Amino acid sequence: MRPSDLAREHGLSTQAVRNYEQSGFIPPAERTPSGYRVYTEVHAAALRTFIALIPAFGHATAGQIMNAIHANSLDDVLHTIDRGHEQLLRDRETLNAVSRAAEDLTDFEPVLHPRSIGELARRLNVTPATLRAWEEAGILVPAREPTGHRVFTAEDVRDAELAHLLRRGGYPLSRIALVVDQIRTAGGTDTLAAALTDWRHRLNTRGRAMLTAAAHLDDYLTARSTPQPTKQDA
Repeated sequence: MRPSDLAREHGLSTQAVRNYEQSGFIPPAERTPSGYRVYTEVHAAALRTFIALIPAFGHATAGQIMNAIHANSLDDVLHTIDRGHEQLLRDRETLNAVSRAAEDLTDFEPVLHPRSIGELARRLNVTPATLRAWEEAGILVPAREPTGHRVFTAEDVRDAELAHLLRRGGYPLSRIALVVDQIRTAGGTDTLAAALTDWRHRLNTRGRAMLTAAAHLDDYLTARSTPQPTKQDA
């Protein structure tokens, strides 16, 4: 197989295939007497595996897995994959916790008295600096006393609770600001429900990608352990 044969299957350039070989993501190619690369079905299986690992674990981790395979370090391969599944499980558990909290927020009971930044920080178990960062990002819009001290009303506390939950779910501050602003404007949690639905879809998509990657990885490990025909055999 030529580099173009491997590249065509995935819509890649031949240079990308050579780069992947140089990075150790696929095994070194054999060479003809004139120096041209010659790939086999094992190389094709390696490339399919690497491409499948990317949506499941990310580009960097996919590369680490392939490098570990080619270093014959199966323990490292499986350990990295286990960490990925562990992270996905934590994300799913966090999502479920946020979903339950969102249901509780439907019947949100306002706090009786405004809170100071220190009181709100203790309620959420974060630092006042974190709350100031959320304010700078537009997530929180507390009022100010004549002395300049921040005052967090019941709605501010609700927004901070939502921000805290979404932050644990991995949402960037800019996305949280958008969600909280829309909830603040609409006076409800419908936007949060949409965000949670999108988050669950992304987790499920990643979980399916892990299944696909696992199938390709098993095929590749099997191909590597199967003796390949030599030129003399051919």
